[in-house]
Parts: sequence; structure tokens; C-alpha cells
Amino acid sequence: MSKIFTPELIMIDVDGTLVDSVPDLAYCVDETMKQIGLPVRGETAVRDWVGNGVIRLTERAVANDLDAPHDEALFEKAMPIFNALYAENTSKRSVLYPGVREGLDYLLSTGIKIGCITNKAEQFTHPLLKDMGLWDDFEIVISGDTLEKKKPDPLPLLHGAKELGADPKNSLMLGDSTSDVKAARAAGFAIICMSYGYNHGVDIRDSKPDVVIDSMLELKDLIIKS
Repeated sequence: MSKIFTPELIMIDVDGTLVDSVPDLAYCVDETMKQIGLPVRGETAVRDWVGNGVIRLTERAVANDLDAPHDEALFEKAMPIFNALYAENTSKRSVLYPGVREGLDYLLSTGIKIGCITNKAEQFTHPLLKDMGLWDDFEIVISGDTLEKKKPDPLPLLHGAKELGADPKNSLMLGDSTSDVKAARAAGFAIICMSYGYNHGVDIRDSKPDVVIDSMLELKDLIIKS
């Protein structure tokens, strides 16, 4: 029998969980690389690099590697170019994953408090959520620069619980990455992960979240109002 959750709060990640934003990010990476004289990196590479914010993504794009050191001078040149491009291309190619709208509608029907947590900067998060028709679903939106720390630190999750009057021990995170699992564990949240998200090419099951699902449609069988 599947594990059943009865949370008073659910905090949901954005990129790789609700929205496939890689097409826009890859476009911006490749255009940035062209402008600083480097080869384009392509969507396949970018898909393995995303998940830790656009600064880390740009560092990886400059290095053309997930973990290798980057050229600091090239990075300093690339970052403002990428930011300008992404401000204009936040949601032109991005799409909701199948089942997301239906899954959110189900969660909203339960009356459980729902918040949004992401490492994406606010200047990109807010327009993306609005363009994707998700903005009104959340009681709180915590972006990567809302607080002094971001995932995998537990602070954003604990802040969300405090602001919405929820007990972290009776709260749940929905995410897609090892960073999400680490943040949830440190905050005392339960954690459900999507199988299809951004986790640098590593199976999210290796991080041992409480449950892994293939679609948010499955939330109907996992989450009920307490």
C-alpha cells in the first residue's frame, strides 16, 4: 500500500517539478555563449546543469562542465548577458509538465496550505509563475533571493512553515532534486519527488525521498486532508 500523507502545508518546487524551463534556459545559455565567443552548449547539457540557480548554471555553461572550475573573467562577462536574455525569455518556451494543472487543482480542493519554493531569483520566478498560470495557486512564494540562504539549506522551508502557521513535522515538500531532499530532511518535512525532474543526470531514487512519482496526478492517491 502506498504511503499516505495528511500534511497541513505543502511547499512545491518550480523548475523540474511544475515547469520544464530548460528550453528557455538552454536558449539563453547558447545565446550567451555566442556573445562571449564560446561554442553553444545545447539543451542536453543544460538539462544536466540546472537546479541550483542561474548563477551556478552560467558558471557551468562557461566551464562546459557540471563541477569543473570556470574562467572567472568570462563568467563576469557572461552573467549580465544571460540575465538580460532570461528576463526576456523566462517563459517563451517553457511548459507545464503533464498532470501539473490537474495535480494542483486537486491539492487546492483539499484546503491544504500550498506554498512555492525555488532557487530561481525573484525577478524570474514571479513572471514565470504568472505566465504559466500558477501564481494564484500559492499562499507564499519563496525565491532563491528571498532569504539569506536557499535550498539545500532548510531556512526557506522553515520560513514558509512559520509564515503559514504550519508545523514542519506535519509539512511536505514536492520537488525533484537531491537539493530538495536535503532541504526537506533538514527542515523535518516529508518529501515526494518527481521522477522526471532536474537532478544532474542522477536517479532521484538514490537520494531516498519518501516517495517518487511520475506524475502529479498520483498525488490524489497519496495526499488527503487531515
